[in-house]
Amino acid sequence: MRAGRAAIAGRALAGWALAGAGIALLALVLAACSAQLPASPQVSLSAPPAQTPEADMPPAVLQEHQRILAAYGGVYEDPRLQATVQQLVERLVAASERPELHYRVTILNSDTVNAFALPTGQLYVTRGLIALANDESELAAVIGHEMGHVIARHAELREEKVRAEQLGDQVVADFSTDAEAGALALAKSKLRLAQFSQQQELDADAIGIGIAARAGFDPYGSVRFLASLQANSDLKPRPNGVLNPAAPDFLSSHPETPERISHAQAVARQYRAAADDTPQQLAAARDAYLADIDGMVFGEDPSEGFVRGRRFLHPRLGFTFTAPEGFVLDNTAKAVLGVQRGGDAALRLDVVQVPAEQTLANYLNSGWIENIDPGSVHDITINGFAAATGTAKGDDWDFRLYVIRFGSDVYRFIFASKKFTPDIDRVFRESVGTFRRMSLSEIQHAKPLHLKVVKVKPGDTVEKLARRMAVSDRQVERFRVLNGLGPTDSLKPGSEVKIVAE
Repeated sequence: MRAGRAAIAGRALAGWALAGAGIALLALVLAACSAQLPASPQVSLSAPPAQTPEADMPPAVLQEHQRILAAYGGVYEDPRLQATVQQLVERLVAASERPELHYRVTILNSDTVNAFALPTGQLYVTRGLIALANDESELAAVIGHEMGHVIARHAELREEKVRAEQLGDQVVADFSTDAEAGALALAKSKLRLAQFSQQQELDADAIGIGIAARAGFDPYGSVRFLASLQANSDLKPRPNGVLNPAAPDFLSSHPETPERISHAQAVARQYRAAADDTPQQLAAARDAYLADIDGMVFGEDPSEGFVRGRRFLHPRLGFTFTAPEGFVLDNTAKAVLGVQRGGDAALRLDVVQVPAEQTLANYLNSGWIENIDPGSVHDITINGFAAATGTAKGDDWDFRLYVIRFGSDVYRFIFASKKFTPDIDRVFRESVGTFRRMSLSEIQHAKPLHLKVVKVKPGDTVEKLARRMAVSDRQVERFRVLNGLGPTDSLKPGSEVKIVAE
C-alpha cells in the first residue's frame, strides 16, 4: 500500500501491461475509485534529452518523470544493474532505425511488471519486470518495444487520432437528432481508438524485435517474455462473478497476449537466420543475465509494506494485520487487496484522512460508500484504537466495513462476501481484530525478499527447488513462471535458476 500514489496519465506508453489482468479486478467489486492525473503539455521529440540530470530536464518532462517516480516507488538504486541495462540500451540504439536519438533509462523500485516510455526518450522499466525476464534477449525485446513507440512517434499520432475522434464526436453531438444513432457513432469512435492503440502495440513489438535481432539478441526473446507475462498474470487470483478473464476486452488499449505472441513469432522468424545462436550461446547469455540480477530485491519494498503469506506488514507506518484463512493478498499502489480462493469473498484495506473532530461513525455514514445500513453503524474499539463498523449491501455482494483511527490516519477495511452469514461475519471480525501496532523488533527485522540464483544439481526437480521459495502460495507454479518454464518443462543439471529467498 503506497500512500500518495496515483495512476499515470498523459504521455507514458505502457507497452507491457496486461489489460484486465490480476487482482485489480477486485476494485470493481469494492467500488474503488482512482484519480487520473491531467495530461501533461505536449513535448517535442526533436531534441530528446541525452543522459541529462533531472535538473536539466525540460519542465514538462521533469513533471512527468516525477509523477512516474512517485507512482512506482522511486528509483531502484543498483549501480551494477543500472550499468548493465544502460549498456543494453546503447547496443539497441546503435542497431535502431534512429541511432541519433538519445535515451535515458530509469529502473523503478516496483515489483509491478511494467515498462513504458515518454516521447522524449525517457525509458522506464520496473525491477519486477527485470526479475521476470530470464536473459538479456527478453529484456532487449521489452526495451526495444518501448523504443519502437518513440521511433514511430506513437504518442503524438495517438493524440492526433484522439483529437480527430473528439471532433467527430462533437459534430455528432451537435447535429444528430437521433439519440440511438448518436450513441452508436460514439461507440464506434471508441472502438476505432482502441483498435488504433492495439495496432500501435503490435507495431512496437515488431520494431522492437527487429532492433533486438539486429543488435545480436535472440529475436524469440519477445515470444518467451510475452509467454512469461501471461503466465505471471494467470497466477493472480480473480474474484468470481466480476469479469470473465477469458473474455477479450475489445476496448483494451493492448491486444490479447495470445495475439501478441503469435504476431511476435511471425516477426521473429524473419530474423532467425541473422541471429542463429546455438543452445550453448543462449545458455551462456542466460547465465550472464542471472549473475547481474542475483541478489536484487524481489516483491514489495518493506518501506511500502509487504505481504508474507496471509499477513501484511508495513514497517514504515508501523502496523500489521492477518487476512482470513484461504485469502491471497496483493499489495497494490492504491490498497492492500485480498481474494479468497474460490472467489466468494474479498477484502480491501486503504488509508484516508478524516478530520480529528469527525467521529468514525459519522464518517461511515458520510456517503463514501453506497447503500450502507445506518442502523448497523456503531463505534467500537480494536486493540485500543478507536474504530467504527457497519454493513452495506450491493447487488451481488454484501459488505462489512471497519474504519480504525491509527495515528493521524484512518484505515478502512472493506470485507465483501457473496454469501454473508454470521460465520462469515465472525471470520471478518477476527481478521480485523489482528490489526495492531508492530513492535520495534518486528520493524527492525522486516527485510525484503531477494532473488537468489542457484545451480541445479543432479536429482533436483522443479518441486524440490520450489520448496525453497520464500513464498507461501503456489510455490511450484511461481517457480515455473519465474524461470520461464512451461507446465511440463524439467530442469537440466548444471543450469542455473532463480528462487525467492529471505
